[in-house]
Amino acid sequence: MVGTTIFTERISVTREQVNEAVALLRRKLCGGSNQPLHQLSLLPDAESNRKQLHDLLSHTIVNAYNNSALLLGPRGCGKTLVLERVLADLQSAYPERFSIVRLSGLLHADEYCALKEIARQLCVENELFFSKAASFSENLQFLTAMLKECALSDKALVFALEEFDLFAQRPKQCLLYNLLDAMQSTTSQIAVVGISARLDADQLLEKRVRSRFSHRKFLFLPPSVEDATRLLQDVLTLPSDSQYAKAFNMHTKKLFEKESLKCLISKFTEVDLSPQSVLDLGFRALCNINRDTGLLTEDNFKKASLILRPKPKLETLKGLSVLELYLLVVMNRLEGQNREVYNFNTIFHEYERLCGLHNTCDKYSRQVSQRAFEHLLDRELINYAERFTTVEYTPVKLLISSQELKDGLHSNSVCPTILHQWFSHDNFK
Repeated sequence: MVGTTIFTERISVTREQVNEAVALLRRKLCGGSNQPLHQLSLLPDAESNRKQLHDLLSHTIVNAYNNSALLLGPRGCGKTLVLERVLADLQSAYPERFSIVRLSGLLHADEYCALKEIARQLCVENELFFSKAASFSENLQFLTAMLKECALSDKALVFALEEFDLFAQRPKQCLLYNLLDAMQSTTSQIAVVGISARLDADQLLEKRVRSRFSHRKFLFLPPSVEDATRLLQDVLTLPSDSQYAKAFNMHTKKLFEKESLKCLISKFTEVDLSPQSVLDLGFRALCNINRDTGLLTEDNFKKASLILRPKPKLETLKGLSVLELYLLVVMNRLEGQNREVYNFNTIFHEYERLCGLHNTCDKYSRQVSQRAFEHLLDRELINYAERFTTVEYTPVKLLISSQELKDGLHSNSVCPTILHQWFSHDNFK
């Protein structure tokens, strides 16, 4: 109930304060339209690229130096964020001195659509009439005329091309050629900035287009786990304008210093280390926050990790029989011996050998073992590498990793101790 007073680490706080804090952190994590760009955190290499790109575009606006550049790096590493922040800073510093034209290789599928979109944005910016029926040549003539008019009025045009590599893969590359060719003229004042996840995007350009490109590239590297953790901690920090905010920030700092949480984030980022993935983890954890205490806990992050990185195979492993676990462990041991594929006969012989050495009571017949083997095929924990007529001689391969199998053995309530020994020690005879 709003207005109810609770106590957080000896600091009184109301539900209303907690709700406001959560709403603020959600906006920061989502980076929505209400979130100022200057408040969003940048990784160290992204900050360095931001300064260089800011200087480059400033020269175009102030000194009329035509420039082109590419922002290259994996998806989610901050390329678009850096460009948008630079453009926002320049608009504050030089209002009415430049216009921005945004294109995307995904949205504007051909040169006609791209030129039509350029003409539309320029008409909206300069309060001109836009003709939807204009041809390709008419839009191209309009673009050339607008470049000259803008240069005469000391106004620059900045072209931001998302998915630059898609523009470069089109026949003749007419749009890129005309934009980069216009940079060679003294009657234009433009900058072309391309964004691509392909590091070889500039190599896709034709010779005539590449000769007009400045070959200036800004590389964005994926963050380290430490950088991603610091970014998440920074975003989950409240402005220190109240006792509750100070207590929340102190508690969050101590939470991120725990080795167990660092390990959880490290495992979570094994699949995707992009900043957006880490921010999604923080958003989910924030959704699980206890509104009574108003503080984040490690359990919030564990629940968020399970939601974002579900483990359906782990649930399958929990329901397997002892014999099926034996067969999976035997296959894992065979892979540890650098055997990429194996058949049922090989697996059963190895299973019989290990059972004989340790006198285990979990010894099953060949017929029962074959049924368990087929059940593993139905569960898609293993799969055929090739197709033969008989099941016994058909090569198979394991579809789960060693870590997944290890977690499954620990989560299965009927797993015998000897299996953990077989799994953990490849040389255990």
